[in-house]
Amino acid sequence: QVQLVESGGGLVQPGGSLRLSCAASGSIFNINDMGWYRQAPGQQRELVALITSGGSTNYADSVKGRFTISRDNAKKSVYLQMNSLKPEDTAVYYCNAKVDTGWAIDDYWGQGTQVTVSS
Repeated sequence: QVQLVESGGGLVQPGGSLRLSCAASGSIFNINDMGWYRQAPGQQRELVALITSGGSTNYADSVKGRFTISRDNAKKSVYLQMNSLKPEDTAVYYCNAKVDTGWAIDDYWGQGTQVTVSS
C-alpha cells in the first residue's frame, strides 16, 4: 500500500507565501511523475504543477512565475512553494504521484490540504 501525506496549507493574506509538502511511503519501487492539483468549490480539479523523475517541470498558466515545484527523490517527497498568492488560489490542494510498486504503476493521491487566501 502507498500513502501520500500532505502538510503546509493554511490561511494567508493576498501577496503572502505558503509551502506545501507531500511525502510518500509504503511499497514503493520507484516514483515517476509527481504533481500538485487543486479544486476550488464548484470547480473541477485542475493541474497546478508537475515534475518528472528527471526534474522537468510544467505549470498551469495561472501560476507561472509565482509557484515553484520541486522534489527530493531520496525523501520520496514533492514540494510546492507558492508566492504572491491571490484569492483565486484558494482551493484544496492535492498531491499526486505515479508510483511503481514493482508489480503495477498507479496514480496515488493525498488527502488534500486547504489553502485559503483572504484578507
